[in-house]
Amino acid sequence: MVLTIIIVAIIAVIAFYLIGVYNRLVSLRNRFQNAFAQIEVQLKRRHDLIPNLVETAKGYLSHERETLQSVIEARNSAAAGLKAAAANPGSAKAMAELGGAEGALSQAMGRLNVVMEAYPDLKASENMQQLSEELTSTENKVAFARQAFNDAVMQYNTYRQSFPPVAVAGLLGHGEDASFLEFEDSAQIQSVPKISF
Repeated sequence: MVLTIIIVAIIAVIAFYLIGVYNRLVSLRNRFQNAFAQIEVQLKRRHDLIPNLVETAKGYLSHERETLQSVIEARNSAAAGLKAAAANPGSAKAMAELGGAEGALSQAMGRLNVVMEAYPDLKASENMQQLSEELTSTENKVAFARQAFNDAVMQYNTYRQSFPPVAVAGLLGHGEDASFLEFEDSAQIQSVPKISF
């Protein structure tokens, strides 16, 4: 009888421990998925602003169609990457594809900024100034949201990799680490030397 009570007590302790580990893993995974949702909101805003910027620039940059087209193509690729990443935040493949697509978009926007430097009337346009300010603000929000996401991913991975959760995480449906979202340094891309005469 005493042996049965001890065995039941040990099984109950193990069951409560596993429940606690599982609940903590779910909580941490939900936290980084929510953080990704914040990135998604800001990137969608960015993607929505870019066509307006291109339309505003079209009138001034009529012979720069290739630059404008590359921005639109990069924007569409980034939007598709965002949709795929939103379906599985934390997936290494999805995060790498989104990071690459956003890096390509940043490069295309950098080339557009270089071209726009040659058109003072375009830079002075009130609509262009407002769109540029909104894009800059959105870029800052994306950076903060990405930092929050990566922090949440780090917390999830740290807990999942620690002992003893690492021994049972795979059995509880948490077998893989979540991946960070890394973009190319947009400040480096956009820091083009300015030439004035």
